[in-house]
Amino acid sequence: MSEPTSLRSHLCGRVTADLVGSKVVLCGWIARRREHGEHLAFLDLRDHTGVVQCVVDASVDARSEWVVRIEGTVQARPAGTVNENIRTGSVEIVDCVVTTLNKAEAPPFPVDSRADDVDENVRLKYRYIDIRRERMQRNLRIRAKVNSAIRRAMEQQEFVEVETPFLMPSTPEGAREFLVPSRKEPGSFYALPQSPQLWKQLLMVAGVDRYYQIARCLRDEDLRADRQYEFMQLDAEMSFVGVDDVLGAISRAVVAAAESVIGSAPPEIERITWRDAMNRFGVDKPDMRFGLELIELTSVFAATEFKAFAQAPSIKGIRVDAATYPEAAAAGRNKLDQLTDRAKQVGAKGLVWMRVGEGGALDSPVAKFLGDAEKQNLLTRTGAVTGDLLLLVADEWSTTCEVLGQLRNDIGRPPVHEGPYRYVWVVDFPLFVGINAQTGRAQPGHHPFCQPHPDDIDRLETDPMSVRALAYDLVLNGWELGSGSIRIHDPEMQRRVFRHLGITDEEADRRFGFFLQPFRFGAPPHGGFAFGIDRLVAILAGEENIREVIAFPKTQSGLDPMTNAPTQVGDAQLAELGIRTLPKPAKS
Repeated sequence: MSEPTSLRSHLCGRVTADLVGSKVVLCGWIARRREHGEHLAFLDLRDHTGVVQCVVDASVDARSEWVVRIEGTVQARPAGTVNENIRTGSVEIVDCVVTTLNKAEAPPFPVDSRADDVDENVRLKYRYIDIRRERMQRNLRIRAKVNSAIRRAMEQQEFVEVETPFLMPSTPEGAREFLVPSRKEPGSFYALPQSPQLWKQLLMVAGVDRYYQIARCLRDEDLRADRQYEFMQLDAEMSFVGVDDVLGAISRAVVAAAESVIGSAPPEIERITWRDAMNRFGVDKPDMRFGLELIELTSVFAATEFKAFAQAPSIKGIRVDAATYPEAAAAGRNKLDQLTDRAKQVGAKGLVWMRVGEGGALDSPVAKFLGDAEKQNLLTRTGAVTGDLLLLVADEWSTTCEVLGQLRNDIGRPPVHEGPYRYVWVVDFPLFVGINAQTGRAQPGHHPFCQPHPDDIDRLETDPMSVRALAYDLVLNGWELGSGSIRIHDPEMQRRVFRHLGITDEEADRRFGFFLQPFRFGAPPHGGFAFGIDRLVAILAGEENIREVIAFPKTQSGLDPMTNAPTQVGDAQLAELGIRTLPKPAKS
């Protein structure tokens, strides 16, 4: 219960039958005005807690979205007029004295659920009005609950909140950075933090032992439903720990956050290796709410005469169950062609489909190329029954996983916020993922500071692509919430990893000297994690887009319709920074 203020005694949504007969003073916005005969009008007064009906003289001049103060007496509504849909529906305020605190122009869209259908650019241009709506008020308060629960959980585990710098040197963390020119050092730039990674590791060297921060991070990446330029994350680091210690501490914070919103703790968070996730789901952020798992079929066709399969190093398939995918039992050629086109878009050379008919008969353009034993083994391995649809891809392992993983999500994945909450830890990521086409050097699986798996270190120079990292991700309903790892704390090991990334010792000293040098003075073994608060809140709030749980987000094109950012700056300001801009390219 909020304390009274000098202007109000109660909040609108908390005026209930317990207050019948009491005098109250309320403040808020007029959500709606309804005339009741010649002499009376009903005003629905709204604040962030809800609305309450006020009965006023028809002569009172008060209109939609005016800010008013209303003094009156709480009485029970007459029989037959109770509104069961709102908390205050059994009462109303009578004998009202209305004081106008501020008049308002008509808003550009309704301040209710009808605004959900308004163009997003309009909603964001007038975001301060959009936030007045119940949906946005609820989302922002869910976010506040999550932040509060996270802080409590971290403090109970003796983590210390430390703020880290916002202006830092440019570092290779895998995403484009936002750069800030230095006025004092023309031609030099700060970078805005993609994460506090370097700083939190230095805090471990400094003996802080357990650090956390609800940190704002920035990445100049294309925006989408689960990504904004600016995002908030729980950032944490711990000394003298292994993987299980970090996962345990973060799990406790995530469970506390979820429980603060849904009222009950989620089940124990599952754990799966990266390779198993790829083999079973085709992606490293598996959505485990539905089936359609990938099935390895290479051995089924080991002696096949079907050319497309005989030449492939890996063959995988999905058994598409008719109950999961209603169109599977009678998928027409148009649908099958769409699936084939989708497979090619993702990277497959083609897609083999097979419909299972009565008695295990296979309806497919390739069925005639398969022997009876191959057909029977295929049905046995997949467990396919009448009405199922089989989708097969033959290619390199990574391609079969990626293509079928995308098809699996396209076919069966429900909206991210629907169904049970399925949290899963994905562990044992590869240290390196492929070769950068421009540099010819390895690319880090997570970032350059992950500790190689102790069982794989002897292959770091001879077979680096097979080395696992002590790295892990937390996934919820197919959205990656965050990543972490046990860090490299030995300077020489850090240099070995840098060399694989094409960073010479000299360049490492130039770019990371401030980071590597402290490790020579006694760095403890340490590890950490960071997860996206925006993503977690969006799922818990039942939203498909993180923009709906951020007070002032950017559009998908990166613009802010309210402030018109980004904007150009004057020549004088650019000159002071030693910057000249290039002319915009001519439009073709």
